Amino acid sequence: MIQLILRILRNRNTILVLAVAAGMIFGEYTSFVENYTIYALGIVMLVSTTGISIKSLVPFKNTLMAFGTGILFNYIIFSSVALLLGMLMFPLNAYFMGVVVIAFSPPGIAVIPFTQILKGNENYTILATLGSYLAAVIILPWIFGLFPGNEALQRTDILLFLVNVIVIPIILSRMLLLKPIKPFVQKHRGRVTDWGFAFIIFVAVGLNRHVFFEFSPVLIKSVFLIIALTFGLGSVYNWLNRRFKWVDEKTEVSQNLLLTIKSSGFTATTSLALFGKEAAVPSAVMAVMILVYLIFLAIKK
Repeated sequence: MIQLILRILRNRNTILVLAVAAGMIFGEYTSFVENYTIYALGIVMLVSTTGISIKSLVPFKNTLMAFGTGILFNYIIFSSVALLLGMLMFPLNAYFMGVVVIAFSPPGIAVIPFTQILKGNENYTILATLGSYLAAVIILPWIFGLFPGNEALQRTDILLFLVNVIVIPIILSRMLLLKPIKPFVQKHRGRVTDWGFAFIIFVAVGLNRHVFFEFSPVLIKSVFLIIALTFGLGSVYNWLNRRFKWVDEKTEVSQNLLLTIKSSGFTATTSLALFGKEAAVPSAVMAVMILVYLIFLAIKK
């Protein structure tokens, strides 16, 4: 019985579902731990990026192509569709800024293990993900400054935030690959990542649980938005690739994930830190819908 419980608690999908449920039930306490989401994201990034090997950057030509694909799919195709739908559904308020964060966030770390599960091109996914995260440091401060109502938010503040949660963890992750501690890190990397994201989702859901309980228009719009950006966008991409055959089947899996899976932990933390709890509502919804989408892809495979 104890082994069964432990197996359940080690399952990524179960952990995220429990995080959503806990946020709904214990949401009144999440304000006490709201400020710790940044540290949780930093730890997740530190541990998860140990899976990126310097050797995978060679040959550099392939690396640049993968970087370019990650940037194209994340910051041009996905962002254009997300912004268009966001402008149609939300006024220029905190909720809309939550959509902007989603639109220009890097892909979720989950794309790497799910590429392996779905038998995609794993090295390609790793490189494209790395390129997207590095590009975020340059793109996001500039993008957020374009929208009205954010005059008090300096680009340097955004840049500093992104350096703390992306650049520094990637650099420090190299230390975790030293021989004495590398086996321990590799063994527990998945659990740390899962529980770190679960904590962030717990806080994002908890701070906005009234939106879920009231079944508000914001919730309905957010659900529609995320369904369109995952199931809708993914289906259109698969149809186009099977019609025009621009990449092989393995790379198709990778590109589908890179196009549709955003980092709910990153978007929730960024929305909370920069634009307030209302901006985290779309990210909280996204955490649930991406889980459903990934399960759908796994069953479909």
